[in-house]
Amino acid sequence: MESLGVLLTYPMDLYLQQELDKRYKLFRLWEAPQKKEFIKANAHAIRAVVGNASSGANAETIDLLPNLEIVSNFSVGLDKVDLVKCKEKGIRVTNTPDVLTEDVADLAIGLIITTLRRISASDRYVRAGLWKKGDFQLTSKFSRKTVGIVGLGRIGLAIAKRAKAFDCPISYYSRTEKPDLHYKYYPSITALATDVDILVVACPLTEETRHIVNREVLNALGPKGVLVNIGRGPLVDEPELVSALLDGRLGGAGLDVFEREPHVPEELFKLDNVVLLPHVGSGTWETRKAMADLVLGNLEAHVMKKPLLTPVV
Repeated sequence: MESLGVLLTYPMDLYLQQELDKRYKLFRLWEAPQKKEFIKANAHAIRAVVGNASSGANAETIDLLPNLEIVSNFSVGLDKVDLVKCKEKGIRVTNTPDVLTEDVADLAIGLIITTLRRISASDRYVRAGLWKKGDFQLTSKFSRKTVGIVGLGRIGLAIAKRAKAFDCPISYYSRTEKPDLHYKYYPSITALATDVDILVVACPLTEETRHIVNREVLNALGPKGVLVNIGRGPLVDEPELVSALLDGRLGGAGLDVFEREPHVPEELFKLDNVVLLPHVGSGTWETRKAMADLVLGNLEAHVMKKPLLTPVV
């Protein structure tokens, strides 16, 4: 196979790293103390970038790589890739859709149940020996709760399908109504939040959706409502979320993503009505292997001048 210089922007799946190292000339950006100088020094050899949800290919990186041909993203989200710049320069872009849908949807349901039933808090209760002193507090059930989903794409639809199995009425907010679905559509996210028990954020991060969940939406969800975010951290105004939880204006939250990962607001650590996960939505052996194979397959297709498996640009 034709030699290809690949810039890996962040430590990722070990299998993916090993396969890239075996097949191509691999440049590990995170190991370089001076990243910009490292890119400049190897720019002539780098024709591909592999990024993820933490680090991708922004405008500055793209401009430093005159021979860049493809960005193969180890993630379905593309908020770390400057798609406009890629289109301008004729750089191909791929991602890893579909293969992670089930895992992320499963985790969303897990976060809902764990938050409502205080599973993490009750686990800590047992480990601390407190059960001997009395029973754990009563919690809230999930079945038949109203669920609102922000963004009804692949993952949003998979979440809706799972929530329906719990007899939950489903409604949604998205850019446009999907007339072929039987779920109730809301043209306003605030109106949706007002009418549901649980609000699940599953839309892509764009300039338009940044902080789509703001103070108004959180207040609409209310002191009995639960917010679940499995999309991207900046979809939620994090300081406003912390304030709503501390003030009791929001009933609870299940969070897999944060605004400044891996930094998480420490005020949340002491709250039993909040479940915190380290961005593990697609974090299973099976799915990460499938994602890695898509990245590798897209790179191979590019080198062999064959159609890309999952083209975005």
